[in-house]
Amino acid sequence: MEYDRENGNTRWRDSEVLEVDQLQEYSVFGDKGYGGSKPTGYNMIRCHLVYDVKHDARHKSRLVAGGHLTDTPLDSVYSGVVSLRSVRMIAFLAEHNEMDLWATDIGNAYLEAYTSEKVCIIAGGEFGELAGHLLVIIKALYGLKSSGLHWSERFLAVLRDMGFKASYCAP
Repeated sequence: MEYDRENGNTRWRDSEVLEVDQLQEYSVFGDKGYGGSKPTGYNMIRCHLVYDVKHDARHKSRLVAGGHLTDTPLDSVYSGVVSLRSVRMIAFLAEHNEMDLWATDIGNAYLEAYTSEKVCIIAGGEFGELAGHLLVIIKALYGLKSSGLHWSERFLAVLRDMGFKASYCAP
C-alpha cells in the first residue's frame, strides 16, 4: 500500500479488493463467523497475498494458501501437464490441415474445483467486514497441495462432457 501512497493511486488496493471479491463470487470459503471455532479434523493455516504486474500493466493480487503447513495427502496429488512435444504436434497438425489454432487463459481456474483438504483460516484485514472471521476453505485455493489435481480433474470432466476424448499418444 506504500507504493499506492507514493504513486498517488490505488492500483494495489484495487487489485486486492478485486481478488477478495472474486473469491467471494466463487464461494471459496464457508464463513464460521467472528471468533468461530475450528471444525474437528481441520488444520488452521495462513494465507498471503502475492502481487504481480502483468504484461499489460494490470496490477494483480492473488491469495495463496500456506499449503506447506498441511500434511501431505495420502492419495497422489500429481497433476499432469502438456508436453512441449504435444504442443508442437498440435501446431503442426493445425497448420498442415489449414485449421485455426485457438488458446485461452482460464481466469481463477483452480477456483472452479473443490478441495478435499480440511483447512481453515482467520480472515485478515484484506477481507474487509469478514476480518477476524473463521473461514473454511472449500475450493481448490492456490497453494494447497491437492489444488492442481482437483483443477485438472474438473477440467478433464468438462472437456469430456463437451465430447472431447484424450489422445492415445498424449493423453
